[in-house]
Amino acid sequence: MDAKIQTLKDWVDASDNIVFFGGAGVSTESGIPDFRSVDGLYNQHYKFPPETILSHSFYIQETEEFYRFYRDKMLCLDAKPNAAHQKLAEWEKQGKLKAIVTQNIDGLHQAAGAQNVYELHGSVHRNYCRKCHAFYDARFILDSTGVPRCEKCGGEIKPDVVLYEEGLDQATIEGSIRAIERADVLIIGGTSLTVYPAASFINGYRGSKLVLINKSATPADRRADLVIHAPIGEVFSQLS
Repeated sequence: MDAKIQTLKDWVDASDNIVFFGGAGVSTESGIPDFRSVDGLYNQHYKFPPETILSHSFYIQETEEFYRFYRDKMLCLDAKPNAAHQKLAEWEKQGKLKAIVTQNIDGLHQAAGAQNVYELHGSVHRNYCRKCHAFYDARFILDSTGVPRCEKCGGEIKPDVVLYEEGLDQATIEGSIRAIERADVLIIGGTSLTVYPAASFINGYRGSKLVLINKSATPADRRADLVIHAPIGEVFSQLS
């Protein structure tokens, strides 16, 4: 076993207060495209840039076009949890992992069995009527056409995801920061740490076992106690 993997395994084995902070790279191995890689959504061509389409103002002004992109690129409902999701859920069940803080909206951590998940940017699996607040799942949105409408009141349905220009949920922010501050081991994985304010939350960590797992270098590499440049699913699959 690689020395860095062994160090990670030793830290995990000795801890019962692990927190995981993850981004898009956690789900790419499940077939969900990220945003900023060479093949990511930001490098594909649409009538409008993805960051424009996924903004609050665009959603309000061009709702039908928003949903055309959203169904096509954001609803990957056939994706399955990979080794990283499964290992984290396993650690939680063992009482070792206290929280998962994720920037992803795909729900794969919960699909793997994890329960204490802070979804900073919401979830595609929660959708609400803007008029009567009735709940609809992701399958309903995927199977709808045009602008999805509430079956009860006819109101417009909006995904419970944080769009550009929208603020994060305050309770989710507070829970995430509190978990990170209390962690013994903080594992950051599959994120470039360039999306704010989410990336700033790791600044609250006060421990001495900061692990950074990502395919490419990040701004936090220099302050991490252990850096592994590799796909996170590949790393986690080596942790027995």
